[in-house]
Order: sequence, then C-alpha cells, then structure tokens
Amino acid sequence: MELGQLLVNEGLVTREQLQQARESHVGMRIDQALVKLGVVTEDKILRTLSAEFGMQYIDLKDVEVDADLLSKFPTSAIYRHSLLPLYRQNGHVVVATSDPLNLEGLDELSTVSGFKLEPVLTRSGELGSRIHELLGVGGDTINELVRRRTEEGIELLEEINEDFGELAEGAQAPSVIKLVNELLMEAVKLQTSDVHIEPQENGMRVRYRLDGMLRIQPTPPEIAQFYSAIVTRLKIMSHLNIAEKRLPQDGRIKLRVSGREVDVRVSIIPMMHGEGVVMRLLDKARMKFDLKAVGMPPTVSRIFKQLIDLPHGIVLVTGPTGSGKSTTLYSALNEIKDPTIKIITVEDPVEYQMDGISQIQVHSRIGLTFAGALRSILRHDPDVVLIGEIRDGETAQAAIQASLTGHLVFSTLHTNDAPGTFTRLIDMGVEPYLVASTVEGILAQRLVRRLCPHCKVATPVEKLEIPADFPKPLPDTVFEPAGCRECRETGYSGRIGVFELLRTDPTIQRMCSESRSSMDIRDYATKAGMTTLRSSGWEQVLAGVTSIDEVLRITRGDIVA
Repeated sequence: MELGQLLVNEGLVTREQLQQARESHVGMRIDQALVKLGVVTEDKILRTLSAEFGMQYIDLKDVEVDADLLSKFPTSAIYRHSLLPLYRQNGHVVVATSDPLNLEGLDELSTVSGFKLEPVLTRSGELGSRIHELLGVGGDTINELVRRRTEEGIELLEEINEDFGELAEGAQAPSVIKLVNELLMEAVKLQTSDVHIEPQENGMRVRYRLDGMLRIQPTPPEIAQFYSAIVTRLKIMSHLNIAEKRLPQDGRIKLRVSGREVDVRVSIIPMMHGEGVVMRLLDKARMKFDLKAVGMPPTVSRIFKQLIDLPHGIVLVTGPTGSGKSTTLYSALNEIKDPTIKIITVEDPVEYQMDGISQIQVHSRIGLTFAGALRSILRHDPDVVLIGEIRDGETAQAAIQASLTGHLVFSTLHTNDAPGTFTRLIDMGVEPYLVASTVEGILAQRLVRRLCPHCKVATPVEKLEIPADFPKPLPDTVFEPAGCRECRETGYSGRIGVFELLRTDPTIQRMCSESRSSMDIRDYATKAGMTTLRSSGWEQVLAGVTSIDEVLRITRGDIVA
C-alpha cells in the first residue's frame, strides 16, 4: 500500500492534508513532508509503520548500547545512513533506524560488517543525538563523509584573507574546515554559552558550557591529530596571527548558522601541551532584553525600575562572570530608551548592538580605556552612561565624576554581594563620602538552573537534608530534579536569576561615610527588609522553579541568629 494512503486509512491525516504536503514539499517523502508541516508527529507515524512492517518501536533512552559491538562497524556507514547497532539478539544484531524504507543502508551495513541485521524503529532526533554521544561530534567529518543532511552550513559574515602560506595549509583543508564548522554548529544547536577546546598530554578534550555547567562533549579519539589544524583554523576565522603561539590572543568570529547570526568571542592562551581555546557564543536570536524576562520578583522589579528612572547617580549590578549582569543592564537600557534620552555605552567588548544607543568599543592598546572614553563622551551631552565594568580606581573616579555632573551611570563590578560593593569602591581609592553620595542602588545577582518542567519530582521534605536557614514553616514537599530526554538527563532546563537589591538610604550613606564594614551594612540592610541572594533562592525553591541543591551551589548561607 502507498505510504500516504496507509496514513489516511489509519486516520492520522486527511486526504486534504496529504495533498497539501505533496504540493508544498515536492520531492520529499510524504511522511517526512507531513511531519515538517506539523500535521502529524514523527512518533505517531513510526508507531503506525512499526505495526505495518512488523518492526519493534523502541525508546533509545532505555537501551544500553554494546560499545564493543559498535566498534566493529564502520562509522562512515553509521553516519551516512543514520543507523545505530545496539546489541546482539538471537544471532542477529539489532540496529536502530528512523526510516523503515532505508533498505539500501541496511544492506550496505550488513555487507561491510558481515553481520545479519534486525532493524528496530526509533525517533530521528533521538537517534542522531545517541550517535553523536557514542561516536563524537565531528565523527563523520573525520571519516570524510558528506555533511549531515539535516544541518545547514556555516556562513562567515566577514571575509577571510586566504593568503596565509604554508602555515595554514593543513588548517585550510576541507575536512578541517568542516570539522570546525560542525563543532560550532553542534554548540549552537545545544544552546551552549561557551566552547572549551583543551590540549591534553595524550590528545584533546572538548567541553561545552550548558546552563552554566561544563559538560564533556564526546569526540572521536582520531580528532587529536587535527588539534593544531583546528586551532589554526580558528585563528584564521578570528583574524589572529597564526604564527604566534607564545602569547595570548583574543579575536572575534561573526557567523550565520542555520539563518541565525552568532557572535563568537575567541580567546587563545598557550598552555603546557599546546594552545587552549575558549569561545563564547552570543546567539543574537535567543537574546531578549526585557526586564520582565529577567525574572525579578515584583518587589525587586519595582525598586529597580525606580532606580533606573533617576536623573543622576550610580546604579551597579554585581556578580561573577556569567551571572547575567550584562543582560540585566541591557534590559534596563531597553526599558528607559527613548528618543528624548541620549544613551552612550563604553564596553569591552560590545556584546550586543542595540538600536537607539551609541556604543563605544574600548581599545586599551591605543589608549582608549574605560576612564579615557568616559571623560570624552561626557562632552557628547549624554543623559545615561553605561560603563561595561569598573575595573580600577581610575574608572571608578571617572564614574563618580560623571554622576556628580548630573548623569545616570550604570556599570558592573565583581563583588560577592551588594553591601560589599561599598567597601570595594573605597578600596579602589574613592573617598567614602563620594561613594555614599553617588551610589543610589546595587543589584547583586546569580543564575540558578531551572528544574525541567517535564521531569521534576515533588519530594517530601522529611526525605531531604534541609539547610538551617530554609524558611519556616517548612512545606510538605519541594521539587527535585529527575532527568529525562527533554533535559538530556540533567534534570534542569534553562536558568533564572536570584537577586539581592540594596537601595541606599541616609543610614547606609552615613555608614559608608564612616567606612563601616560590609557586614555592618549587610546587617542593617537585612533588618530594613533587603532580600538576600540566599532568600531569593529559597523563594524560587518554594515556587517549584529550582532545587535546594542548586541554591546551595550558587549562594552562601545567611547568618542565622
């Protein structure tokens, strides 16, 4: 029976939908066209085909693959036909496929391996992920295969000078170019924030940072022999000096991946066994600069909006690298952006380009520092100034002067909490009375991982070890991570902020002028109603958004009286 007719007979689609799929996706197999249209799910089609062809339908998540058996099959055929040998059974090798009509691929795999095969059906996305998990990203390129049919290529948005001579000969080979492209495409697909390519004594290691946590990305062992060529290729893409292997270098790659613009910041540092590479991926399509999306509770959001509407003063956002400070500040600028307000930023580097805002890139090598740029832009008559980071006393003094001359100044600082910011600025050489009179508010923040909504489990509190500072009375249950296909077995999906907002009042100004300790300021602010980072985390636990372990990982405990 014709495949389309079978689906109609089973009641999965109508004749009208069948005709629409044929007309809109000419040349594509009808079942795949229907899935692409969203008329029917792949899962329903595979279950129907399973019954029709007498093939078992399985969930790969529950299957343990025989690694020794897998090593006896050529990876080229596995990648080319999307077939995964699983285990031996009754004299046959069970092979997972998402296409029951792929008889040519099954015949080829059987011929080259010498095994009799028994196909079983599984979802294509799950199959592709498992192949990459077992054989490593880039495995098909190592074996000089064609690009995976479901992926689009990478387009460089800046031209590369091809004249690099013999130094770049290996790095410009098609297989190496393709391998680097696949590493980047996989990272974008997984919504990775950073890619770490690290030289080891006996090879190399690739790690992706997902939701703030580093995770080893499986790669085939053979990839190690291409390490030098991979680094050189990344240098070429970043417009760096490929002959320099002794000094750190920083560069930037502008890409379009599957129609999405991605900005890649590249840092290369010489290490014991070669040059280490870290790439930060800024996916412009995923970024939303909206204070509502940042995740502030209403009490924090209300006060923060009052702060960013002030006519002058300094508003600081503090936290470690990767805690979402830039996103919060960009969202604040987006909130107050208006044709009647002149906003200028000084950044290193400019992470996201925003319409209606004048942005300046710092160039320390030619003398354009944060402090120097800030002094210059005050002559451009700004209303609001954003300084990417207060790194030294000179920049801190310049920010103070800008606020004293009637400007609203936003910036970031690396401190552990909000009260510690006062002492940090004083340690930089700013007079205490100037800090007290200019700093209007400080927002400390961290990012905690959200529990996966598909698998989080309500757990009785008596089964858990509850920290002493957890809010009383205790709830009956809290949610804990479990792990499923949707969250790649981590139990978490995405991140949300926890916040500590300290607004300066006359008492805090007096304490700061007297150079009182950050602990004294913290004690007063907490008694005056400031929600600490830890308390903000517990609120997210009680709301079922994150877990107790995640709050313990990100925040330190408040002193319990």
